[in-house]
Amino acid sequence: MNKWRLPLIIIFSLILVLIILLRGHSEPTVSFFPLDTDSTMEHTATTLKLLSEEGINTYKIDWKIESASDKTMYLRQDVSLLFDNGRLRGVRSKWVQNTNRIKINERLKSEDSRHLQSISFHHGENHYSEEDIRSIQQMSYDELYVIDSPTTPIASFKTPENRYEMEWKELLDRATKQQLLFHWHELLNHFNLDVETYTTFPLIDLYRYNNNPLPNLSQEETNNAIGRLWEGLYKNYIIPALDPPNDKLNSFMPLILIDKQSTHLIVLFELNGKKEQLIQRLPK
Repeated sequence: MNKWRLPLIIIFSLILVLIILLRGHSEPTVSFFPLDTDSTMEHTATTLKLLSEEGINTYKIDWKIESASDKTMYLRQDVSLLFDNGRLRGVRSKWVQNTNRIKINERLKSEDSRHLQSISFHHGENHYSEEDIRSIQQMSYDELYVIDSPTTPIASFKTPENRYEMEWKELLDRATKQQLLFHWHELLNHFNLDVETYTTFPLIDLYRYNNNPLPNLSQEETNNAIGRLWEGLYKNYIIPALDPPNDKLNSFMPLILIDKQSTHLIVLFELNGKKEQLIQRLPK
C-alpha cells in the first residue's frame, strides 16, 4: 500500500494545480501587457441602431460590438459600455481563447427621447512564450439620438440633418450636460479636487485618443496609459457593474481628469451609491 502513496500524492497534486489554473483562466479580465507592434486590430466597430416600435411609447435598439484581429490570438476580449442620457444603461463583456473575432449583439427596449452613446475596448493577447506576452488594443464608439414625440413617428439620427433634428439634439445634449455637471461637481467636492489643475473630459470621449496623444504625452505613452486605464476600469467599474444585474445599475458617466503637469490621471465615478476615484501614474 505504501508504494502507491507517493505516486497518488503526485497525481492528486497535479490535478489540483490543473484545477486551480483552469479556474484562474475562467475568470475574465483585461490585463495590459507591452503593446505588440507586430500585430493589429483589422476591424473594430460599435453600432447603435433603432430597429422598430414595440408598442405604445416603446421601441427596440440594436447594440452591436465586433472586432477582428490580424491573426488568431491566445485571448481576444471586447468590453462595451452603453450610456443613456448620461447614465450607464448596460455593460457587455465577452472573451474567447484561440480566435481572431469577437461579436456581441444585444437588443434593448427603450422609451421616450434618448441620446444613446456606447464606447468599446477591443483587446487581444499574443503569448509568444511564458515570459513574452504582448497585447493589442483599439477603441470604437457610436451614438444615436432617438426622437419619441407624441406628434410624430419615432425617428433616429446620428448627425442632425435639419432644423427639427438639431433642436432635439440641443435639447437632449443640454439636459444630459446639466445632470452630468451637477454629478461631477459633487464628486470633485467629495474628493477635494481642484478642477483648475486638470484637463477634464467624459469617459465616452476616450475613443478620440486612439490616434491622438493625450496632453503632453507621446502617442506611445498615450496608448500605454489607455491600456492601463481600461485594466483599472474593468476591475473597479465594469465587473462591479455586472453585479447587480444591469437593470439595477445606478451610475452616471465617469469623468477623466488629467493632471496639467502630466504626472497622473484620475477617473471619478459613482456606482450604486459608492463614490470612487481611480488614480493612475503617467509616464514622464
